[in-house]
Amino acid sequence: MIGVELRLMLRRRRVWLCWVLLCALPTLVAILLATTRLAPPPGRGGAFLSAVVSNGQIFPAAALALVIPIFLPITVAIVAGDTVAGEASAGTLRYLLVRPVGRVRLLWAKLISVAAFVLLAVLFVTLVSYVVGVLAFGFGPDASIGGAGAIPSLSGVELTPLDVVGRTAATVGYLALCMLALGAVGLFFSTLTDSPLAATLGVLAFVVASAALQPLDAAAAIEPYLPTSHWLAWIDLYRDPILWTNLREGVLVQLGYVVIAFGAAWANFSTKDVTT
Repeated sequence: MIGVELRLMLRRRRVWLCWVLLCALPTLVAILLATTRLAPPPGRGGAFLSAVVSNGQIFPAAALALVIPIFLPITVAIVAGDTVAGEASAGTLRYLLVRPVGRVRLLWAKLISVAAFVLLAVLFVTLVSYVVGVLAFGFGPDASIGGAGAIPSLSGVELTPLDVVGRTAATVGYLALCMLALGAVGLFFSTLTDSPLAATLGVLAFVVASAALQPLDAAAAIEPYLPTSHWLAWIDLYRDPILWTNLREGVLVQLGYVVIAFGAAWANFSTKDVTT
């Protein structure tokens, strides 16, 4: 069942369109920066953008900072909102359950397909932006011939290219977990309706509400439990030493959303009438 869901996901044009658009935005930004050499000053603009002009190896971090607030959540909402509601609207859900599949197994396969989508999305953005960044800005002024130069961390300490690769890999895993939490919420909304659009809008409303509550003093008690509060904790991976506190809290909160949202999806879907 999981293999079937993964193959179906990879055959969908909208999935590939989402990946292409996610990679297109950082590519456009890199072209503009390389053409004009007008990078924003430190402290302004997206994270790491002020440093990418002098070292293209850091561009994957800048690209992830560009897509995480809006574009990546939108694509996750589209894919996750379509998981169950899309089958229901197309009339294929009842036929899926006629086979000896089981509702929990179906939901689990849907969650795995969403996890594969978000992991590939973050990976594609990272790999494409690295290639584009190096082609546009090079390896840095202190790079040896045919080699790569050191990369300054946010703490001012220089990191080796190998250090950056490890930290970027950890960033990919962390952001994939954050988006999986959002995908699990989307899976839950998808079990509530037969309209993929309604489920997608529900996920986006959830994200907007979280972002709107985050800066409010009146919401200080629940702010640590809002999903968007931890989306930028990955930036601490580019400090030296790494600040693990926010990252650990973020992992626990996102795992909590995955478990709770999947449990809610199972509780609703297990009793849902799909025969009418």
